[in-house]
Amino acid sequence: MKVSILDDYFDTLRTLDAFRKLDGYGVTIWNDHVQDVDVLAERLRDTDALVLIRERTQIRTALLERLPKLKLISQRSVFPHIDIDTCTRLGIIVSSSQHADTPSYATAEFTWGLILAAMRAIPQQMSALKAGKWQIGVGHSVRGKTLGIYGYGRIGAVVAGYGRAFGMNVLVWAREPAMVKARADGYETAASKADFFARCDVLSLHMRLVDATRGIVEAGDLARMKETALLVNTSRAPLIEPGALVAALRAGRPGMAAVDVYEKEPLRDTSDPLLNMDNVVCTPHLGYVTRDEYELQFTDIFDQIVAYAAGTPINVVNPDVLTKARPRA
Repeated sequence: MKVSILDDYFDTLRTLDAFRKLDGYGVTIWNDHVQDVDVLAERLRDTDALVLIRERTQIRTALLERLPKLKLISQRSVFPHIDIDTCTRLGIIVSSSQHADTPSYATAEFTWGLILAAMRAIPQQMSALKAGKWQIGVGHSVRGKTLGIYGYGRIGAVVAGYGRAFGMNVLVWAREPAMVKARADGYETAASKADFFARCDVLSLHMRLVDATRGIVEAGDLARMKETALLVNTSRAPLIEPGALVAALRAGRPGMAAVDVYEKEPLRDTSDPLLNMDNVVCTPHLGYVTRDEYELQFTDIFDQIVAYAAGTPINVVNPDVLTKARPRA
């Protein structure tokens, strides 16, 4: 079976212990990022199993219809970048572990790093020091302030715990079942979405990107935030209404942002407004990018390939395909 892996930027996967699971398969790894359909169709024309790293590449109908040998797409987490209905129609199995029992501690840790970096203006102070300046301003402590967790799931709950350890008052807004759990964990929940945005000193987004959450943070929500508040997004950019964050920052509410995710990735446009605001800390989608997290994620992803090869596919997100799946090589 021929396996292709896209977007392994630093050629990391072959160095993982988990990579041994693919011993005996023909594996091709691509280290660059390509979205051109013609190029991808040529690269993947003999591929049986395609490994995706999160949503780095869009796998749409125009490409899928040009891959007659493709039988399996293996990845982890949500899949807004894949045309699932087309995969089902063409007989392509999509396996994606939802890792419901394993929070991404890497993302939670990185979120907390961004909070401290932004509140104390660490990147800005470093840049100033390298330019020969000594202290360019006064930062903000987090102790005693209100940390808002929007979406109390696996990662949000861990970040809430970090906030508690740092002496912050944690406030949660989420779907009612999640807020019930938050209250059981000893956290306050907001009376309303408007109340939530108005009260937070630091507000961190922790939701999956699905149809129901796309654009869930609107311009009016951001306008309710304090002039001193920080908005943190290590989840997905489209959770925020398009253009709303830049406009809000220019209007002064919230006063700061820390962003790890963007509408278009990789972001290489150095004129992007977020990259040119002194009150924004920007990083290139590093939340889950640690060797430890890669081992966890790709153990699942490669296990899905092994299971498919054995004739027992797992974590299938389009089960209707199983009655008409393309025959295994």
